[in-house]
Amino acid sequence: MTDAAILTTQERIRSAGLRVTSPRVAVLDALYAAPHADVDRILGAVRETTGVSTQAVYDVLGAFTRVGLVRRLELPGSPARFETRVGDNHHHLVCRSCGEIVDIECAAGSKPCLDPVNDHSYAIDEAEVTYWGLCPDCKN
Repeated sequence: MTDAAILTTQERIRSAGLRVTSPRVAVLDALYAAPHADVDRILGAVRETTGVSTQAVYDVLGAFTRVGLVRRLELPGSPARFETRVGDNHHHLVCRSCGEIVDIECAAGSKPCLDPVNDHSYAIDEAEVTYWGLCPDCKN
């Protein structure tokens, strides 16, 4: 990681209102390097550079999720995944065979899926759409 990239990571953490710590920098760097990572993958990445504990990684991910720095994905049959792409209306393609996850834009344009037929008086701010299938490698 270059000094410029570390500064960018630190600035992102600060701009979210959090104190910059080495576990937070390591976790955010790991997420930028591996979008849609689960905790095990994040742990593997951060332990290469720091002696951060498993609990510290969970704490960092919780803090990042609370302040909107990362988004937690909960896909059926899969451990929670985390991504840094937040604040937009994108969806996901998931390969049923290898588990690869790919971001895709909303199919019908700007936030149309936030308008359900009956909102039951909820103040809806997000919709999750997941497409399931086989990636090109698994399809062949």
